[in-house]
Amino acid sequence: MRVILTVCILLGGCTSEREQSRPTAPVAHTERTVLSQHGHERIDPYYWIRDDSRQSQRMLSLLEQENAYTQAAMSHTEALQASLFNEISSRLPSTNKTVPVIRSGYEYFEEYVPGGQYPVYKRKKQGAEEVLLDGNFLSKGHEYYEIGNFNVSPDNKLLAFAEDTLGRGQYRLRIKHIGSNEFLSDEVENVSPSLAWAGISLFYVKKHPQTLLPYQVYRLSAGQHELIYTESDPGFYTRVYTSRSQQYVVISTTSSNSTEIVLLDAEQATPVSFLPREPRHEYHIRHHGDWFYVLTNWRAKNFRLMKVATRDIGNKRHWREVISHRQDVLLEDFEVFDDYLVLMERTQGLSRIRIQGEEDHYIEFSDPTYSVHLQANPNPTSSKLRYSYTSLTRPLGIYEYDMNSGQSSLLKVNKVSGNFDVTDYESQRYFFTARDGTRVPISLVYRRDLFSKDQNAGYIYAYGAYGRSTDAAFQARRLSLLDRGFVVAIVHVRGGEEMGRQWYEDGRLLRKKNTFNDFIDGTRSLIAEGYVDEDNVFAVGASAGGLLMGVVINEAPELFTGVVAHVPFVDVLTTMLDESIPLTSQEFTEWGDPNRRDHYEYLLSYSPYDQVKAQTYPNLLVTTGLHDAQVQYYEPVKWVSRLRRMKTNDKLLLLDINMNTGHAGATDRYSRYRRDALEYAFIVNLVNKS
Repeated sequence: MRVILTVCILLGGCTSEREQSRPTAPVAHTERTVLSQHGHERIDPYYWIRDDSRQSQRMLSLLEQENAYTQAAMSHTEALQASLFNEISSRLPSTNKTVPVIRSGYEYFEEYVPGGQYPVYKRKKQGAEEVLLDGNFLSKGHEYYEIGNFNVSPDNKLLAFAEDTLGRGQYRLRIKHIGSNEFLSDEVENVSPSLAWAGISLFYVKKHPQTLLPYQVYRLSAGQHELIYTESDPGFYTRVYTSRSQQYVVISTTSSNSTEIVLLDAEQATPVSFLPREPRHEYHIRHHGDWFYVLTNWRAKNFRLMKVATRDIGNKRHWREVISHRQDVLLEDFEVFDDYLVLMERTQGLSRIRIQGEEDHYIEFSDPTYSVHLQANPNPTSSKLRYSYTSLTRPLGIYEYDMNSGQSSLLKVNKVSGNFDVTDYESQRYFFTARDGTRVPISLVYRRDLFSKDQNAGYIYAYGAYGRSTDAAFQARRLSLLDRGFVVAIVHVRGGEEMGRQWYEDGRLLRKKNTFNDFIDGTRSLIAEGYVDEDNVFAVGASAGGLLMGVVINEAPELFTGVVAHVPFVDVLTTMLDESIPLTSQEFTEWGDPNRRDHYEYLLSYSPYDQVKAQTYPNLLVTTGLHDAQVQYYEPVKWVSRLRRMKTNDKLLLLDINMNTGHAGATDRYSRYRRDALEYAFIVNLVNKS
């Protein structure tokens, strides 16, 4: 008998699908819309579902019907959902406080208070605490609320912050006087969360009213708003920040493969280009003393570190090499101290921290697969380095490494309430060979006493886009699956940067199909190696990972018992042909420009919405948010509508639409747990039903 079956029976949450009286699914009506490009015509019967105003009654009626259907179809799992929600939420302590970061003599930290769903941001000096922002108070009256960023003025008196009350990433800038707790009349709508102070001036970034791309930098001083910089290329994203040295305001404009940085000095003179943009040249800078340090891919695919005197910016001929390029090591990040240079490197799929001082050494980590990141290190004179570390079995910890003694101290670890014991779980990492001969890593975790070869259900996740590596990190909510005998696995597909820059290059544009092949081949490997029961395979992805889910169920539907696609980017071709849609033009260097015939044909060949066909599909749960500005709600709605008409079996096809949120979903933690409980109930309820 399978372990999973035993647990399901005990929970009473795995009733056979055939025993349920399935409600009738909504069927969206069709309207013939012809989309033509390069002499090729596509028929889109659900184009009408798009409504940029989000007020069409027939569209809203369809979404309400979909939500009602999902609720009815999952009603028999309500007890299971409640149990899962209680499990997930009860693992978190009622109070939680971050490790303080010292800036300008103040200790800054955030705290969750009993019963609070949002963090409270505070600072402390000489034992006296001040509340800077209380998310629980500010969120009152809003279905959605997010503080995207906040920044305190150099004199420590004013606080600027960006808040979003809709979920579309269109923030409102507000300023408050910390001492009196009074808000200033200066407010700006439709900004990004990017903020920077210089003296009494505040710099912020306005978003384009249609594309929502941040593109204009303003300076607010003495009530006057002055336009400082405008980015005219819609393929570039603009942000602003203050250098750690506090000597420069940095205006950074980036596309997926190019960078330009513009500097304003402390006297706020005319902006000066650090280095003009060049195709396929990406760079990041740190200012320290009389030097700028530059992380660059100029003649260095995996990046190298250079430096240039502050007086010599503007031309690469003055650059001096600090760390050379290496074929087998990706240089991801760095930090500069007076006596030390800290490097974040990645090799063979794992990150490591390298310390250069009188001696060159690495911080050692024991887990076979893990995630490590540099944290805020605002003091360049310090010999202490703060970093975070987590693994699939180990909750996130904040550490301080003494670069003089070579010793790490644990400052704080995220607590997991209940009977959690790290020794109950085991993580592993192995490589499989994809169909083109490439070795691809997989990270996985399971509960030791519930693992039996070929017998465990599998929860398999991947992302694979934008060069974002999916590192192995602890998630307390996964314990609800692990404690039910699941194996949780991450396939590190091409499109991330786990194995270096080439890993990204081999998973985008006209090589994008490697991402999909890696996931399919990785799933088959997990089955062949006995980690996963072939009759209980579940796949999960979000956003670009949702695109991945859309492709794999078209190409290998027989592999999966169930699939969960969160905010999935599935109508790829139509979206990439419409530059009026937010963010589209910035995505050309990632997915391709379908105005080019070769890119059009390649995108068409895998676009999940266009490739839906008459075949059997696995059980599917799709989620979206009505106000999503990154993957518009109508993509998953159209996709589900087409799948419902085309699929040839009666497996579940559910769409859950949050009518009050955007791409990231709910911001209060308990609402997020309810969505997690729905996802897990959907999966657990399907175990042993194929």
